[in-house]
Amino acid sequence: MTAQLDASLDLSKGRALVNLSRAALVERAIKAGEGRLAANGALVCETGSRTGRSPADKFLADTPQIHDKIWWGPVNKPMDPAAFDRAVEIATDYLNALDEVHVFEGFAGAEVKHRLGVRVVSGMAWHALFAQTLFIRPGSSCDAGDGSWKHDWTILAAGRRELTLEEQAALGHNSPVLIAQSLDRRIVVILGTQYAGEIKKSIFYAMNYDMPEQGVFPMHCSCNVDRNDPSNVALFFGLSGTGKTTLSADPDRALVGDDEHGWGPGGIFNFEGGCYAKCIKLSREGEPQIWDAIRFGSVLENVVIDEVTREPDYDDGSLTENTRVTYPVTFIPGARIPSVCGHAKNVIFLTADAFGVLPPVSRLSPEQAMYYFINGYTSKLAGTEAGVTEPVPNFSPCFGGPFLPRPPGEYAQMLAERIREHGANVWLLNTGWTGGPYGVGHRFELKYTRRMVSEILSGDLVNAEYETDAFFGLSIPRAVEGVPCEVLSPQNTWADKQAYAEQAKKLAELFRKNAEKFEMSDEVRSAGPRS
Repeated sequence: MTAQLDASLDLSKGRALVNLSRAALVERAIKAGEGRLAANGALVCETGSRTGRSPADKFLADTPQIHDKIWWGPVNKPMDPAAFDRAVEIATDYLNALDEVHVFEGFAGAEVKHRLGVRVVSGMAWHALFAQTLFIRPGSSCDAGDGSWKHDWTILAAGRRELTLEEQAALGHNSPVLIAQSLDRRIVVILGTQYAGEIKKSIFYAMNYDMPEQGVFPMHCSCNVDRNDPSNVALFFGLSGTGKTTLSADPDRALVGDDEHGWGPGGIFNFEGGCYAKCIKLSREGEPQIWDAIRFGSVLENVVIDEVTREPDYDDGSLTENTRVTYPVTFIPGARIPSVCGHAKNVIFLTADAFGVLPPVSRLSPEQAMYYFINGYTSKLAGTEAGVTEPVPNFSPCFGGPFLPRPPGEYAQMLAERIREHGANVWLLNTGWTGGPYGVGHRFELKYTRRMVSEILSGDLVNAEYETDAFFGLSIPRAVEGVPCEVLSPQNTWADKQAYAEQAKKLAELFRKNAEKFEMSDEVRSAGPRS
């Protein structure tokens, strides 16, 4: 099918603008009216009606080659191969009708042994700039290889082309938006949405399918490493908005990557060449590295800028709460380039608890690590998906459920094997609410969360004194240097202790019900909430 696709796509020289420079893409995007420059030099673009991912419109071509390996259900919805072929034809016809198409050819995966060649074909210059930033450009400083390129995956980014009612009926779909993917044909079709995150996440989904067969554990996490101790590697698992990018952008540590990684026999490597950070409420004081990375060559999505001064207003969520910035990882001072490192010493699960009852930090036993990883509790935050306008409690297996083609148990087992082999410490960090649930309490202060992370990574928290939480059985440190002791135990932050107990019991019951979906040993199941 890939060969047939290459034949049907018109990628003739002069028409297909392949791997243009960053400056050329910015110039073309502005000339085409796709965006404008902010005062800080970033290209500012809007994504139209879709300002987040569209999971309800995502489908997977169901073929005999992959059928028995897939975790079928709400995440992986089957699509008839004939319908997928029709979607490819619609996108190809649209792209062929354009005078020019922008093409990016690069890699996903900083480790040469375990990378995939990616081709992104789009009618929009800013989408090509996004792809160039998020993936690895051959011959760049992020490319650990010899600069040559091989073709594995093709993304047809036809986001301006919406499905007609007639096409929707023919495809058995009821939306003008469609994200269709074939794992054996290695093709992605994006129709009806200009949200660039669909480009990024479709390849993460591909890596989540392909990497396990190469002995690599694919992870929805950020990663950094101590500048003076290459053995001190940390992973931060979590869904969008829980703090992966913020907490891994640490001036005292070298950033490996902010979102997607593989853990292979030789260590950990970034899947990407850039970062994709939420920037609602962004400030120089709170996140200086991200603030300084927003300059020429970066892309701001759905950020409102002043009409006169062109200054971005990061507090303005009128277009969406899911405002985003994309920038090369090289824009972070001292980032690890190429983005590879050793094995993890600390593994941190990030959860934004909308109930406000989980402790801000707790140490997990091996059994608890398995339990909390496979349940993947957090809250969907406003704007990350279409229709989500406020935090919604959510269980996302492996802290990345929307991107898992295979059953979650396979990924959980890979994590358990690596934790055991390399002796990693595992932690649960709540970056969500305290003092009450969403709407009553408030989010944990970032300065305290950063302090807890520092104590984890220094090794000091391993030797702390702990007490056991009555509802969840979690080990909570009695003291963390630089953090008020009263915030460490969540019930202490609630004025109404009975209300806290009711909310804790409610969340505990949700955990138990969700855990029923998965096969797990008695030891792992008993590591969950106590009451």
